[in-house]
Formats: sequence, structure tokens, C-alpha cells
Amino acid sequence: MQTPLFISFGIYMLSMVGIGFYFYFKTDDLSDYVLGGRGLGPGVTALSAGASDMSGWLLLGLPGLMYSDGLVGGWIAVGLFVGAYLNWHYVAKPLRVYTHHLDDSITIPDYFSNRFRDNKNYLRVITAIVILIFYTLYTSSGLVGGAKLFEATFNLEYSTALIVGSVIIVSYTFLGGYNAVSWTDFIQGILMMLALVITPIVVLYDIGGVVEAIKVIELYDSDKLDIFRGSSIIGIISLLAWGLGYFGQPHILVRFMSIRDENEMHRAKAIGISWMGISILGSLSVGFFGFVYVVANGVDLQDSEKIFITLSQLLFNPWITGFLLAAILAAIMSTIDSQLLVSSSVLTRDIYNALLRKDASDKELVWVGRVTVILIAVIAWYISTDENSSVLQLVAYAWAGFGAAFGPLIILSLYNKNITKVGAIAGMVVGSLTVIIYKNLEGGIFDMYELLPGFVFAFVAILLFSKVGESASSETKEVFQEVREKLSK
Repeated sequence: MQTPLFISFGIYMLSMVGIGFYFYFKTDDLSDYVLGGRGLGPGVTALSAGASDMSGWLLLGLPGLMYSDGLVGGWIAVGLFVGAYLNWHYVAKPLRVYTHHLDDSITIPDYFSNRFRDNKNYLRVITAIVILIFYTLYTSSGLVGGAKLFEATFNLEYSTALIVGSVIIVSYTFLGGYNAVSWTDFIQGILMMLALVITPIVVLYDIGGVVEAIKVIELYDSDKLDIFRGSSIIGIISLLAWGLGYFGQPHILVRFMSIRDENEMHRAKAIGISWMGISILGSLSVGFFGFVYVVANGVDLQDSEKIFITLSQLLFNPWITGFLLAAILAAIMSTIDSQLLVSSSVLTRDIYNALLRKDASDKELVWVGRVTVILIAVIAWYISTDENSSVLQLVAYAWAGFGAAFGPLIILSLYNKNITKVGAIAGMVVGSLTVIIYKNLEGGIFDMYELLPGFVFAFVAILLFSKVGESASSETKEVFQEVREKLSK
């Protein structure tokens, strides 16, 4: 078993690093490194956005939730699908047009600073701090997922597995920047979808089909068929609220900013939403029907988040298993690389270049970006050394942080000309603090997923504080009108 696995993983990982080397020689300036020079087509844009969105939770966390909780876990998928669709429909094209119109803004802090004419860089710094805090947590969730994969596949110690996965992911991000990340994400997105289509089909064939599977579930744990089982109104609302997070995720938003032509966004949306629907349905099926396989065959599964790994090892030829397990690594890598790159771009463009070295050369900035990739990865690796960490819990915290801090501001900045710098700052601060406070309180209303109250409070804070002090300048309103007219054509 080990030899085919090593070869399969080796081919996959060498391919990813090879892409990194290829784009290493095609990266000339910071725009290339952090946004690919706005030259991506709709297919790469869509699948790289989807792959960087889903991360290891698609093949580890979500199947694990369905395995342990049954159909009630599907509410999260409904929320995510609706949220992703609305994000593509209402945010993608306006953000691409607006960021290009505003002095070619290439990062989210860049956009906020230019959108609200923040000459003192308050918005840039606050946005950078929020991104660095929550991306460190988000990146650590991916490293935990990678460690679990190598631990289960190659019988490595957790600490060793963590180092191996971290080195691989950092290497091609360090080398190739945004183009390498996007093209590897495109390939990884295809691999993830294929794995999530093939695996549940084989599982269903082995257990005798859907009808037989339901009979087994009724026999062993009929509560898994109850979509409302053990879930309060607050619990269901919390799962649905995951969809709100899409509006504020920088690693997804920059994909919208990088497409070569805003008029191709419609095609990108169709590809991205189709990919997501197939992948989520496959992920839910892996966990749901995987439970049937485990109980029917007496498999001892200690960690529900390893159900996909277990099925891949037990049901397939070792060579196929290798590529299926590589899909988990693909899911993990496709998100971590994007998060590392966004964090690096923030430190490079919005701190180093904007505040410390305004006259830095393009070559210097690219190398600063590469060094900060390593720095952030080391911090995330340290957080990940706790082998009891849950992929889904780490993702949930970071997802809520970004969704609440940036989501309301992204929406209002694109659709409300009266939003001011003071309102923008208030929204980010209120959203972030609400998530942190809710995360550390328990009982009653505090059991609600912290993203929902954070999103609502931030939205209200932006509107209220935009009425305090000076109103939006006439220049800001003129630019807003110019963008809206361009979008209406």
C-alpha cells in the first residue's frame, strides 16, 4: 500500500511545486505576485475561488459533521450554497469594476483605503490587523488537516506530519505567487470534485444502494434521518448563517478582482456555482453513507473527520487511493496558499510599501512578499501543534471573523454612496469584537454562531456611524456614480 501512495502523492506534489517554479520566472512585479496582473480567465477564476473557499473542511470537516450528526448537518450546506450564489451575483462584478477604477487597487485594504479616501491609512492598518489575526487561525486549520492526512496515511507522528505538509504548501506559494496559487487551485478543484463524485458512488455500490443504506441507518441510529434532530431554532439559524461569511472572505474576494474582464463574470459564476453544488453534495454523501459502511463492516473509526480517508483506504486500489487522498491535500493546499498570499500581500503592500518604504522597487516588494509567506506560515504552524485541534472549529472562528468584519462593509461600499470612513472603521471594529466576545460566552442566545450577531451589529454600526461627523465627500460620491453607471451598461 505504501509504495503506490508515495508515488501518487509524489507525482501530485511535484506537479504543484513545478507550477510554482514555472510562475517564479514569470513574476515581475507586486501586481503579478499578489493578483496575477488581473489576467485570469473565467474557468480558472471560478475553480480557484471555489477550491480556495472550501479547504480541508470539504473532505474532512463537513463529511465528519454528516457522519456524526446525520441530515441535520446539511443545513450548513444550504446556507453556504445560498451565500456563495449571492456573493457571485451581487459582489463579484461590482468589486472587480470598483477596484480597477480606484487606482487599480490590488488588495482589500487597498480598496477600502481608496474607496473612502483615507489619506492617513487608518482603514489600511485596521484591515491588515484583522486579516493577519484571523488568517493565522484559518491557515492553522489547514495545517491541522494536512497533518491529520499524513498521520493517517503514512503512520507519521503528528508533529512530523505537520512539518511535511507545511513545507510542501509554503514552497510553491513562496515561489510563484498568485498565478501559481490560482492555477494549482484550478487543478486541485477538479481533483477535489472528482474525488467527491467517485467516492460516494463506490460506497453506495458496496452497501447496496440508497434504500439499503436508509434501512441500515434506521436500524443503528434512526435519529440521523431527522433533519431537525437535536437542533433548536438557534442551532439551525446558526448553520444557515455560515452563508453570510462569503461576503467578507479576502481569499475569495481577490479572485473576483483578478478576472481579466468583468464581462466574463457571468460565465465564471455559472462554473463556480456548478462546481460548488456537485462538490458539497458529494461531501455530504461521503459522511452520510460513510456511516452506513462503517457500522455495516464493523470499522473502528475514532475520528469522524477521517471518514473520507478511511473509505479511500478500504474501498479502492492503492493507486486510486493515493490520488483520492491527494484530493484532501489539494483541498487543504488550495486554501492555505490563498490565505498565505493574501496575508503576505497585506504585510507587503499595505504595511511595508504604503507605510514604511513607499519608494521600494518591484523586485524588493516581491521578495518581501515571499519572506512574509514564510513568517506567517511559521506562526500558523506553531498554533497547529495542538494535535487535538478541530479543523471545523478553527475554520468556523476565522470564517466568522472575516464575515463580520468585512462582509457588511463590502456590501455597503458597493451599494451605498453615503458610507464614510468613520462608518467603515466602526463596522470592522464592531464586527471583529462581537465575534471574539460571542466566541467566549456560552448559554442561551450566546450559543448562536458568532458570525450572525457580528454581521448584524457591524452592518448597523456602519450605517449609524456614517451619519456622525463629515458626510461622504462629493469626489467619493462621483466615483461611486461613475462605477454604478459602468455596471449598468
